[in-house]
Amino acid sequence: MNFENLLITSENGIGQITINRPSKLNALNVATIKELHVSLEKLNNNPEIKVIILTGEGEKAFVAGADISEFAHFSVEEGARLAQQGQEVLFDFVENLSTPVIAAVNGFALGGGLELAMACHFRIASENAKMGLPEVSLGVIPGYGGTQRLPQLVGKGRAMEMIMTAGMITAEDAYRAGLVNHVVPQADLLDFTKTLAQRIMRNSPVAIGKAIKAVNANFKDGVNGFNVEIQNFGDCFGTQDFKEGTSAFLEKRKADFKGN
Repeated sequence: MNFENLLITSENGIGQITINRPSKLNALNVATIKELHVSLEKLNNNPEIKVIILTGEGEKAFVAGADISEFAHFSVEEGARLAQQGQEVLFDFVENLSTPVIAAVNGFALGGGLELAMACHFRIASENAKMGLPEVSLGVIPGYGGTQRLPQLVGKGRAMEMIMTAGMITAEDAYRAGLVNHVVPQADLLDFTKTLAQRIMRNSPVAIGKAIKAVNANFKDGVNGFNVEIQNFGDCFGTQDFKEGTSAFLEKRKADFKGN
């Protein structure tokens, strides 16, 4: 896969997407959002890929925000369409992928960058990472799901403070708030994230995909997450992975999951 703004690698069941616009601090523009959708879809549909890692090129930024020059002169209708299309094409798409997506936050994750990290299933940060939603300092609000996902992760009060002050928080503050799962030295970030990915890969891909659906259901309006859990739990009983997992347990051996 060749892309203008992304670097894609895959090895030992792990797909890695690196946003490669270092001169723009990896800022998201429309072209990059489209490329991310295509690359994520291809990796998700590849049965050899069990986990996807998303990171930024260089040591300064994961994604330092959206490319403001693209929308500075938009109308009301164009602004609403930008947010709607972005959420559909990328942010909601990432959140609902059946393949786990881990954000390896290697520097600034601001605005759309933090929104992208929050759309991933969980986040690992380097010690130098800084995160924030500075949109109100530009006279606008987060439009790629930030007002919804940040309160889910850190609580309403803390999210309100971060959004209204437009300030940045450190990686350690993000860890204490529950925004990231781990903080590690930048030199160790990818290796640490790959180690977690390998732990995930020991388990049933089918069960993981159904667990993602069940967890996400709790945050969807009009959806009873308990019912989704019950349905997905039952569906697992019809899979080869369930037969293999239970047989391996009873036979005291390591399971060999095939993802079906």
